[in-house]
Amino acid sequence: MTLWFWLIALTFTLYFFLEGFDFGVDILRPFLARSEPEERALVGTIGPFWDGNEVWVIAAAGLMFSTFPVWYGALFSGMYPVFVIILLSLLMRGVSFEYRNQVDQPRWRAFWDWMSFLGSLIPSFFWGLTMAKLIEGLPLNADERVLSGFAALFTPFSVVGGLATLLLFMLHGANFLLLRLHQDTVLYRRARAAALRVGALATVAILAFVVMGYVTEGLFVTFGVLPWVFPLAAGLTLGSIWYGLTRRHDVLAFLMSSLTIVFSTVTIFIALFTRQTVLPSTLDPAFSLGLRESASQPYTLVLMTWVGGIFLPLIIGYQVWNYYVFRERVRPDEGGLDRGYD
Repeated sequence: MTLWFWLIALTFTLYFFLEGFDFGVDILRPFLARSEPEERALVGTIGPFWDGNEVWVIAAAGLMFSTFPVWYGALFSGMYPVFVIILLSLLMRGVSFEYRNQVDQPRWRAFWDWMSFLGSLIPSFFWGLTMAKLIEGLPLNADERVLSGFAALFTPFSVVGGLATLLLFMLHGANFLLLRLHQDTVLYRRARAAALRVGALATVAILAFVVMGYVTEGLFVTFGVLPWVFPLAAGLTLGSIWYGLTRRHDVLAFLMSSLTIVFSTVTIFIALFTRQTVLPSTLDPAFSLGLRESASQPYTLVLMTWVGGIFLPLIIGYQVWNYYVFRERVRPDEGGLDRGYD
């Protein structure tokens, strides 16, 4: 049970770390690209990776369904509109990559560019909102049913969580562009300027989320000594991004934004684990979903351990190989940037 809780945390962490930068690139693309070659260059930076990155959200949902079905049922039914919007946004985003270059007309390409933009912006916000609701809780009754509508999901804490994730993904995407674009291009310089501007906003939003989480939700109250390492590490890595950007250490800046996402996601799951509550109830603490009560039977957990032990390393290995093969930088004046995603 404990093993699978942390494996679910691992899949969400990998998803936010990997999908975060290609969401960020797509959100920044309308503001950075000023010509069709520049558009294609930005698409080219994430073209070989985006669909592989989405595998991890499928893995996270599948693992949660099989190992913690009560948690899965309460969360996905209580936030059903949010997950439907996320799914439709991801579908729209995938279609935009495939359709964008099928017709050689500016209006056609502009339409799909904006669909891709929205297909990245909307999930980025709603995933942050979802993580915030895991901490804040939902109005669960004694029958494990959520008694609220779509509008009730938007609280000050959850909205700030959504904005913090959105801005952090944009910062992560800008840092990724610094690794993928040739340094002698104007697009590279725009990406660096965007990283500095978005980084300031992301820092404010993340600090606001932490303060609100501590004051209103008791986010760190149940932490022991060791779990405090992760939120403190997230703060240190967030500050180190500025050092990397100002010193023009692009690898360091990207590594620090990656670790900020990793440590922040782990902090959310530590908060759940220390409470032994996977989904708090805002109606009555007695109605909250406990970690043990939400888990599958031992036989199912053992079976899933064998399945996960085989397939998770294969997925990780494939993605490492994919990033190695497509490690070269791109520039707007290079031809053939649309291969593989037109």
